[in-house]
Amino acid sequence: MQRQSYRLTAGSLANLKLETEELPAPGPGEATVEVKAIGLNFADIFAIWGLYGATPKGSFVPGLEYAGIVIRVGEGVTRLKVGDQVMGVTRFGAYTTHLNIDTRYLIPLPQGWSFAEGASYLVQVLTAHYGLKELGNIREGQTVLIHSAAGGVGLWANRIAKQYQAYTIGTVGNPAKLELLKQEGYDQGIVRGKNFKDAVLNALGGRELNIIMECIGGKILKQGYELLAPQGRMVVYGAARYGSVGNRPNYLRLLFLFLTRPKIDPQKMPENNKAIMGFNLIWLYHRAELLHELLAELSAMDLGRPLVGHTFPFNQLKDAILLFQSGKTMGKVVVEVAVSSISVISQ
Repeated sequence: MQRQSYRLTAGSLANLKLETEELPAPGPGEATVEVKAIGLNFADIFAIWGLYGATPKGSFVPGLEYAGIVIRVGEGVTRLKVGDQVMGVTRFGAYTTHLNIDTRYLIPLPQGWSFAEGASYLVQVLTAHYGLKELGNIREGQTVLIHSAAGGVGLWANRIAKQYQAYTIGTVGNPAKLELLKQEGYDQGIVRGKNFKDAVLNALGGRELNIIMECIGGKILKQGYELLAPQGRMVVYGAARYGSVGNRPNYLRLLFLFLTRPKIDPQKMPENNKAIMGFNLIWLYHRAELLHELLAELSAMDLGRPLVGHTFPFNQLKDAILLFQSGKTMGKVVVEVAVSSISVISQ
């Protein structure tokens, strides 16, 4: 079977090329998925730039998240059949028209969901849920500060926190996004700026700050940590300040940001009764049983459908990445794949 994949050696988005490849038959326990939609994530960009610790060596196909149709199954596969609509995660490899994947990482597409919605769910909702529940140890009525509140993780984090009757404060980089926060039920919305610390204090209104979903870094991280109440927890799952728009990062800027990053003394943590925890979804990828346990909990919450904010055709994938880098997006950025128009399949 032939497929088309965006492949590169890490270092620059300019290296990303669409190539025709042979895809072998699925192995035991695997299925072949005809990809219909691809969800973009910040990890994709850092992997393309070679700044992500889990980036494969040599040539690789980026992408962590997708939705599509099962078109072949390997030996021993019983829980899925040809024709099933699925959404899935993979440790890279999603920027493609077809892929083989262990069926443990395929989830039935919820009834009525589009493929674009399916490609907007797993990575970000699992990040939000694991961060709040397992690491943040969220409790009824706590106060949660959520950065990048109009993005995929931020929107899910608010919905999950509301299951615990939490008071939620969302931060964004652009005032145009504040209206979405109101629509999503955030209690307060803040535009990050020079007066960030005062703005958070004002939004708290005398409440304790119990959990921060942190993905910005720099002064924002440091000021947030200072505002945490005793026994407060900061869950770090990204560092958006290192991002920029373009084929490759500005390495001098990256060096400056790295050298000026906040340095928090761990020996002071017992004195302050605060915690900082890091989370990388690839860690969860290698624990399939826990992944399914978390998804069952999420299904019981009935959180609604994903917000697909922007869609691009497969041949404009680079344009989708450039928009995603800009910080001007709301909801999920999705690339839709029309397989019949770009790929000839032969068996």
